[in-house]
Amino acid sequence: MTELTPADQRFVAFDLNDTEREQASLNGHTIEQLSDYLDQGRQPADPSIDNSPDCEIALRGLERLRRAQLSLLERDLKRESLRTDSWVALILDNISLEAHAGREIPLAHSSPTARLVVTEGAVRGILREAGDRLENILVGRCVLVGDVRVPGEPITISVDVTVFRGENIPGVAEHLRQAMYVALGKYTELVVAAIDITVRDLYTAPDTSAHEQEQ
Repeated sequence: MTELTPADQRFVAFDLNDTEREQASLNGHTIEQLSDYLDQGRQPADPSIDNSPDCEIALRGLERLRRAQLSLLERDLKRESLRTDSWVALILDNISLEAHAGREIPLAHSSPTARLVVTEGAVRGILREAGDRLENILVGRCVLVGDVRVPGEPITISVDVTVFRGENIPGVAEHLRQAMYVALGKYTELVVAAIDITVRDLYTAPDTSAHEQEQ
């Protein structure tokens, strides 16, 4: 039987305005500083960022968010200028959570003296990248439910997503689920009993007719 993580320990919340807590999880840096570092093309190189696994996960999360924004802009520039940004805030709120290393998940190795692990934060990054390869769906919060520290222990994964209006939701969700299973099988040894996908929001471009009449 899967040993579920207590409800009060499943989620780690980070307040983006709480600088001290943010810096503690990002090797002394903040999300804003990492965003500026990306704006500068990661130049000049900062070893305290480049050599930090937590910072690297956060940087990749910011890069994915920017790619999603650019994709929407290219898709429909006029509507993009009028849309709401609630989904952007949801993804940004979870970047600090994703960067948090979390629990260590053991990996098998032929040497009895070797100890290999992948962090929970890295697995969340793998799940998000699997979603990035699919169109018209944006992956939000990813939670690993169960004792990932015990090899072979079945776990479940809870994923929140935003789907573009007009898409077949069951079909898109199933494609995402299969993509995540493949990615997890490639990079981890987790025994995943189920991947539960919840559609938290539908992205709907606002009606531009009123805006066009004003022009």
